[in-house]
Amino acid sequence: MSEIRIFGIRHHGPGSARSLVRALDAFAPDCLLVEGPPDAEALLALAADPEMRPPVALLVYRADRPRDCAFFPFAAFSPEWVALRHAQEREVPARFIDLPHAIQLADGFGEPATEGPAAIDDEAEKDPERGPATAAMRRDPLGELARAAGYDDGERWWDAFVESRSEAGEDVFSAIAEAMAALREAEDAMSENAMSENASPDAERFREEAREAHMRTGLRRAAKDGFSRIAVVCGAWHAPALARHDAKGQSVRDAAILKGLPKTKVAAAWAPWSYERLATASGYRAGVLSPEWYDAVWHHGDRVAARWLSRAAALLRGEDLDASSATVIEAVRLAGMLAGLRGRSRPSLDDLDEAAASTLCFADPAPMRLIRAKLVIGERLGATPAGSARTPVELDFAAQCKRLRLSPEGGSREIVLDLRKEGDLARSHFLNRLALVGIPWGTRRQAGGRGTFREAWVLAWQPEWAVDLVAASADGGTVADAAASRIRTLAHATTRVSDLSDLIGTLLDADLAQASADVVQALDDRAAVSSDVFDLMQALPALAELARYGSVRSSDTEPVRRIVRGIVPRIAAGLVVACQSLDDDAAALAKGHVEGVHRAVSLLEESDLGEVWRDALLSLAGQDHVHGRVVGRAVRLLFDARAISAEDAGTRLRLALSRASGAGPAAAWIAGFLEGGGTALIHGDGLLGILDDWLVGLDADLFTDLLPLVRRSFATIPRPERRAIGEALRRPGGTTPDATGHGHGFDAARAARVLPVLRLLLGPEPAPGGDAR
Repeated sequence: MSEIRIFGIRHHGPGSARSLVRALDAFAPDCLLVEGPPDAEALLALAADPEMRPPVALLVYRADRPRDCAFFPFAAFSPEWVALRHAQEREVPARFIDLPHAIQLADGFGEPATEGPAAIDDEAEKDPERGPATAAMRRDPLGELARAAGYDDGERWWDAFVESRSEAGEDVFSAIAEAMAALREAEDAMSENAMSENASPDAERFREEAREAHMRTGLRRAAKDGFSRIAVVCGAWHAPALARHDAKGQSVRDAAILKGLPKTKVAAAWAPWSYERLATASGYRAGVLSPEWYDAVWHHGDRVAARWLSRAAALLRGEDLDASSATVIEAVRLAGMLAGLRGRSRPSLDDLDEAAASTLCFADPAPMRLIRAKLVIGERLGATPAGSARTPVELDFAAQCKRLRLSPEGGSREIVLDLRKEGDLARSHFLNRLALVGIPWGTRRQAGGRGTFREAWVLAWQPEWAVDLVAASADGGTVADAAASRIRTLAHATTRVSDLSDLIGTLLDADLAQASADVVQALDDRAAVSSDVFDLMQALPALAELARYGSVRSSDTEPVRRIVRGIVPRIAAGLVVACQSLDDDAAALAKGHVEGVHRAVSLLEESDLGEVWRDALLSLAGQDHVHGRVVGRAVRLLFDARAISAEDAGTRLRLALSRASGAGPAAAWIAGFLEGGGTALIHGDGLLGILDDWLVGLDADLFTDLLPLVRRSFATIPRPERRAIGEALRRPGGTTPDATGHGHGFDAARAARVLPVLRLLLGPEPAPGGDAR
């Protein structure tokens, strides 16, 4: 009869790994079973390749739909990885026994059924009073134990009682199995209560039961194959369930659970990984808070405190911060004292963190952030053998680089693309798609020369982006699919129309037609119900530019034009109301939005939209209760567009300056009218005189108060225009064109000096009545 030992471990726990090594050495199994995907079992031999350097991950994905996939990360301190290497070094057969992902990724797996032992429904999800407690316990059993022991989270509890233990043996696994058995009994009791209320097991529970049924089946198969000493390495939560493998009738129940499950074709590959993605902060459910710290614990054992603090000091010295050897010694002593006070045999990460903050960083949070980023989470990157199978996105990336003649190499180089050429346009699309999946290989720079058909890119490849390529496989089978999937997700979560308009520009740059259609539809839906006029105004300039110049990339911009034609009337209808009751800061923003919409409408050159916007500006320009800076700007835009005459502009200026509301609003009106140029004062009949009369008529105190505002307004006028205004004011009666009819600043004597040069360039003047040829 086979002797079976089940070792319940914490995924990515160095304490579990160290205890597991001792237990495996003592047990000396002739077969090793590991919780992992059987679909990738053929790739296990590559774990022994010298070029394989953790952290790495196994990726299992559907062959027909690569975005349906699962990652299985391994670090050097992961108990599963340690067990696999242990088996390979001793030439012991190793098998994965989890439920195959050919089943887990199949359509229909885990969906409600109408009959049979696998029947499930989603009532637990529909009823908030039922299901969450048991689901939380299954997802985070260590958290339940931590709360019972008075800890905030499961990892800190595990680190204190398992990872930081100086000595641990097989008794640790017995204790873990006992604790998990108690938790599962409580969870089963809660589930029975739920079932008594006519609730069926939820989909998550059925998935777990199917997984454990398959693991028990794999265990029995190994015993049937004649192995006498079988070691099973699995997550601690599953250990009590696997211990029932030989219970009476268990094999029949397991066969009934696994019967008739759907299947699909899957493929698997090794992929490089990173500690950043192994961390809990990345969203990885089985992640750990401190991968780099666990790496130090695994490799340095009892000397980890001194080694870790020495690395922290070296890191600070590399940033030109003071960190002497004496300070390191003091930090090591302080960490040891803190551990002793807390009843620990050696310092934990919390102890080292406090010691480093007190002695190395002098309570400065900035250096501590650096230490936590580099030495707690870490930036370590893994590597896989050159000849190993690669993920779908990696394969697509390599194929695209070869087709477009782009090489991901170190250093930086600049390329200039001509978007009129098919190859350069494809390179631009590819670089923009990579940016969308979080790989900014190319940084766009201002291209020299004229025209919008040229793009300059600086290419600088970073090694860590290989991991991002692998992670992108969760979003699609190609770079384009992954980029489109991520942008759809972002569009679904975006509520502001202006943010969606920026996404459309990015999508057109990347030539993601189908995703562009989805985002355009989302933008149209948001714009149709949006009551935020300023949000619509902020979105319009980008959309107008896309509609006007999108043809440079051979993109279909008609859907964008349709949105613009719908947005402009909405802006016009709500403009006056949106501009009411604004303070100075809000008025400055509103003025900028008005200018942006005006430029956008002018750029589109559509007469219907121009008339709608002109009517909106005329309505805004006649408001008495809108901030003067906004009204003044509206009048100036109308004047520059020749929608109102100089006489009309003068009347509006006179009315603004004569308001009973005070000189402050009048100064704001002038600021809005003059910003960006003084040509209206130079060429507008009588406008300069009106302004001059107003300033002259102010009393001394009010003039002193308003002088900074007026000077600030005139400071925005270019120097030549200010000179022309000054010369006009200096002449007697100079606020109007002079009597000669030449206009302001015309000097006949200076103009005559140019005539000899013009005669040389154009030839002599023809005689009166002669032939001009």
